Amino acid sequence: MTASVDPKTATTAGTPQHREVQGAIPPTPTQDIDIALAALRDKKDDWARLPITDRRAILQEMLKDFRRVAADWAEAVWRAEGIPADSQTVGEEWLAGPYFILRNLRLLDQALAEIADHGQPRLPGPVRTVAPDQVAAQVFPQSLYDRVFYSGIVADVWMQPGVDAEALPATQAVAYKEDNPKGEVGLVLGAGNVSSIGPMDVLYKLFVENKVVILKMHPLNAYLGPLLAQGFQALVDWGVLRIVYGGAAEGAYICQHPSVDEIHITGSDKTVEAIVFGAGDEGQRRKAERRPKLEKPISSELGNVSPVIVVPGPWSAADIAYHAENVASMLTNNAGFNCNAARVIIQHQGWNQRHELLDGIRQQLAQQPNRKAYYPGAQQRFDTYVEAHPEAERFSDGETEGALPWTLIPDVDPQAKDDICFRSEAFCSVFAETALPASSAAEFIGLAVQMANERLWGTLNCTLIVHPQSLKDPAVAAALERGIADLRYGTVALNSWAAIGYGLVVTPWGAFPGHDIYDIQSGSGVVHNTLMFDRVQKTVVRTPFRMRPKPVWFHSHGTVRPMAAKLSRFEASPSPLKLPGIFWEALRG
Repeated sequence: MTASVDPKTATTAGTPQHREVQGAIPPTPTQDIDIALAALRDKKDDWARLPITDRRAILQEMLKDFRRVAADWAEAVWRAEGIPADSQTVGEEWLAGPYFILRNLRLLDQALAEIADHGQPRLPGPVRTVAPDQVAAQVFPQSLYDRVFYSGIVADVWMQPGVDAEALPATQAVAYKEDNPKGEVGLVLGAGNVSSIGPMDVLYKLFVENKVVILKMHPLNAYLGPLLAQGFQALVDWGVLRIVYGGAAEGAYICQHPSVDEIHITGSDKTVEAIVFGAGDEGQRRKAERRPKLEKPISSELGNVSPVIVVPGPWSAADIAYHAENVASMLTNNAGFNCNAARVIIQHQGWNQRHELLDGIRQQLAQQPNRKAYYPGAQQRFDTYVEAHPEAERFSDGETEGALPWTLIPDVDPQAKDDICFRSEAFCSVFAETALPASSAAEFIGLAVQMANERLWGTLNCTLIVHPQSLKDPAVAAALERGIADLRYGTVALNSWAAIGYGLVVTPWGAFPGHDIYDIQSGSGVVHNTLMFDRVQKTVVRTPFRMRPKPVWFHSHGTVRPMAAKLSRFEASPSPLKLPGIFWEALRG
């Protein structure tokens, strides 16, 4: 007799290993890869020792070059993802592509200027003690423009224990403090979902870690390679960036190439394990026996079952409506193909507004048009979740070909520790809700943090939502601060989608530290991090309970398309003359 398998626990924990697709550009022949790596090898020491003035000149040229391809970039992505040309959702691709990349370029240039003047990037805010042996540095807002565009938002970077305020500057820009640095060749295996990921990973390796880079485009967005080559032409001309194409075979070839010193990947933990230990049963044996096949350093960002912890409080109808859209937007952005998409909403079982918030989320999902499920394997993953949870609620407009319905799985048993919703990242249009019994809001915070840390897979990002009136209770306020300190996530956001930690760019983005290759979880190392900290533990972003004007990432924002384009132009060349147009779009949104 064959034993029955519970579909709720049948899926392997972690992020899915997506099936391979053929890219729009043919794979790069191995002999051309060899030539590219040889050229990079010749340049690695020159790049490591390149003066800051030359680096800044490169960045300033790139700001101009990438600004010229920004519109074509955004259009290429929304066409590839099947977004209607007349949809405001087109603006999402401006934000997730050109805006973030241009902001990254500008902030790196600013950081290099400060390194030249002070030896390390300037800290824009105070450094405070958050534990007996731990400090946090306020890194945002950095400028008057930040205070205008991101009113009320404050971000701190918590350092690893053992870094004190006096020693903190020595942990910044360490690659720029070496007397006679040796260069290295880094491989970046680009992600296939959000178009800024690969380019920003490249910038981190080049300008923060001082490595020359070979970028293998993901087959799914290989069509962006020629545009990236134009936007990053200065790096190509300097011989420190080479862009190649292909799938798993080409990736494996480059990983194993003797000219490659280090690897960075944004993707699946399964892919990292295949790189390190090999594929199939042999790879699993090697992992169990702790016998890596490849021992090069690997940094990675590998996804998360992202929790959204909702603390009970005296919410008004307007509060419910705002945060129903806040939470729904955490799923619908990019059709749910985000490593930081909301996956498990954790509520207080006895909160009298729990179901009111759920109903508000349902209403938001019902109003939001479905999106084409462009990422490989989405239908299969979707089917696995609804098979495990037949009670799943689907919200479909039935108008978009190849779309999947937004799907909510409510009231998942919090004691079912191996439930698919808790152990595997859906990476499609599905999220879940669960509820914990607690005697008070303060106790709930502690229990929810414990659940997020111990039962949900991954350590990338987490969101908490807390009404300001609730924080007037000293017990709740203290529990919140303990919870923020205890959460083992690389980014913790208060009242906002934790993806804001990705979008601010100055903040480090990556998993909570401590994972080794035998339990990689959400990965190791960070990117973005334009203040160049070397001993990061986590980022904590605090936002107002309700932001005004409406956040540009909310799915109902009515002017995100023109506003995102104007924000991109601003990042390429900041000017107060550009502010009125941005404010107008923000107010109309």
